[in-house]
Amino acid sequence: MFHDIALDDLFALQKNEAHTLIDVRSPKEFNEATIPGSVNIPVFTTEERAEVGTIYKQVGPEAAKERGLAIFSAKLPDFIDEFRKVDTPKTVFCWRGGMRSKTAATVLDLMGIKANRLSGGFRTYRQWVVSELSKHEFKPDLYVLNGFTGTGKTAILQQLEQKGYPVIDLEGMANHRGSIFGQIGLQPSNQKKFEALLVEKLLQYKDAPFVFVEGESKRIGKVTLPDFLYEKKEKGMQLIIDLPIEERIRNILDDYQPWNSPQDFVEAFQIIKKRIHTPVAKEIDEGLRNDNYTEAIQLLLEYYYDPRYKYAAKQYPDDKKIHIRAKNMEEALHGIEKVLNQKAMN
Repeated sequence: MFHDIALDDLFALQKNEAHTLIDVRSPKEFNEATIPGSVNIPVFTTEERAEVGTIYKQVGPEAAKERGLAIFSAKLPDFIDEFRKVDTPKTVFCWRGGMRSKTAATVLDLMGIKANRLSGGFRTYRQWVVSELSKHEFKPDLYVLNGFTGTGKTAILQQLEQKGYPVIDLEGMANHRGSIFGQIGLQPSNQKKFEALLVEKLLQYKDAPFVFVEGESKRIGKVTLPDFLYEKKEKGMQLIIDLPIEERIRNILDDYQPWNSPQDFVEAFQIIKKRIHTPVAKEIDEGLRNDNYTEAIQLLLEYYYDPRYKYAAKQYPDDKKIHIRAKNMEEALHGIEKVLNQKAMN
């Protein structure tokens, strides 16, 4: 017989050994939000779940159960095979610890595959995330990578993380680059998914002396930073990276690769077009439409992004700003590490 376990017990298991969480909800539910690190082995596909739900509403619960059983029975061998591939202890969950996870755990038990079931399902985990974020506390100091658009802040963050420094990549968790073009080629996270990933990082680094983040607006794509973290970021030490504009343009082209989605860039530009002096806006629009991306990006920087950043940067007091002037991202990374070494010596 399978065992129901509470969320705290699950966390304890994860600390002691490798443990696989298996989300048996539909792929759509899984992609919208899940417990970080989970894998998806669904009882129903997105379409099958919709079909069963419609029968439930239009005919009744018994008819829905019968249809659900027929669907699940047909896929049972493949379902079991997927679980046999998981060679660690495992826990299954659905939305609220109901029929889907019970069905999965029962069938697994009958086939000799041991699995726990998370009491309360994903809903319990979501309640825990909300509770953690309501504590409004994160003790480590923040070093905030700031600077003009195109200075490679996200790439530098990733290099710092590879070197073992504590990093919270807000754009990475939001799956958005933080600009009007930031969603192109990506599937931005929703608030639930973002908050789940954020809580994991906040707990991971709660005892660290400092953490690196990127200078972001309160809103990144579809998600919003919690007030306590945004306010702490605004009061953190701002490491202002200054690169030549030619290098910034090159970084933007490498990151966005607009030639892969040219129409998306043209459409996104229309959102901000009216905020730019008309003759310049026309040049940018033509540049994007005619694949003249270098010129278009330079004009966007000079007439839109740079003035906005200069205005925003004025809010930070001088004693909270450290300027790092470099020729490229590699030099900027060395400059940041130099700042850390100087801080450590003081």
